[in-house]
Amino acid sequence: MNPIYLDYNATTPVLPDVVDAMLPFLRDHYGNPSSSHALGLRTRAAIATAREQVAALIDCEPSEIVFTSGGTEANNLAIFGATEAIPGRRRLVTSTIEHPATSRPCAWLGSRGHDLQILGVDQGGRVRTTDAQAVIDESTALVAVMHSNNETGVLQPIAELSVLAHAAGALVFTDAAQSIGKVPVSVRDLGVDLLSIAGHKLYAPKGVGALYVRRGTPLAPFALGAGHERGLRPGTENVAYLVGLGVACELVGRDLTRHAERLRRLRDQLWTRLHTAIPGLALNGHAELRLPNTLNVRFPGVSGNAVLAGAPELAASTGSACHEGHESASAVILAMGIDPQAAAGSIRLTLGRPTTDADVERAADSLITSWRALSSPTVPVRQECEAAW
Repeated sequence: MNPIYLDYNATTPVLPDVVDAMLPFLRDHYGNPSSSHALGLRTRAAIATAREQVAALIDCEPSEIVFTSGGTEANNLAIFGATEAIPGRRRLVTSTIEHPATSRPCAWLGSRGHDLQILGVDQGGRVRTTDAQAVIDESTALVAVMHSNNETGVLQPIAELSVLAHAAGALVFTDAAQSIGKVPVSVRDLGVDLLSIAGHKLYAPKGVGALYVRRGTPLAPFALGAGHERGLRPGTENVAYLVGLGVACELVGRDLTRHAERLRRLRDQLWTRLHTAIPGLALNGHAELRLPNTLNVRFPGVSGNAVLAGAPELAASTGSACHEGHESASAVILAMGIDPQAAAGSIRLTLGRPTTDADVERAADSLITSWRALSSPTVPVRQECEAAW
């Protein structure tokens, strides 16, 4: 029997229709999009269509989409590009729960003279707008806060942060890799200047992404070459993957609300099964303001890695890291004020469009059985350490 896959926030399978759309551009349509002959015009037109499909999903103009190799590159372009383009402003505001694709570029800038301000979160995992208001001023170049957290799924107050930042003349960047295709995302409603997308989080291939750049936003390239993507991202375009990203965006945009409601029902069904069977099980993150597919829970008295080790038929993750053979809890969970020992019992369970009721029931059975075995007084609890990632 196939493993029960509940790790959709890590990556998603490529949809069959996406593969079918890509194949002709891997086999037959190989022209360079910069060429003026028929083969080049065909691939150039395919890229234009993909740009329109991505733009439609996030409510912007096609000309505001810059294609990249993925979410990490998009984040780096946004952060380095914005701060380079506004040299007179040296303050950079971010949060303590960011993905490394945001936190590490910000830390690098902080180590080289930028005034880095890192916002904490409340017990529900949300940035406090009052904290942001206290540090955003006229020296601020960029506010970089994710749209939703990859571990807890908690949604951040991006629209409110945009108002605060723009009042001070600062730009706003949000990493929306986890949100796109799970909840409606409109750059107009959010008021952001920059927003990143990762293809493999929304049923497109790995190795392709995009950055929304609001018209008129100052942005400097951090790589130099030919003038592709308005001079912001040089290099001959990966046509097949861009086609795949475009088709995936079109597909996830269809019946988005219906799919979100189904995933929310399954997620809550899983929570009910676990919470009923396991005394002391706790939810990590805000109960309502989170992605409909994401459930992050703390198992009492045991390690999250040990629970997963006892449920080998389940593919899920903890979000924890290992250093020199010792398990440490997720920084995201710790940021919410959770005790480190309790936080180490956390597991992230994330559902996707292929997830079924049967998957949820099997997953619940496996986790409950594993926890009970570990909690038995006759069985010592093993502290498993996940492989480096």
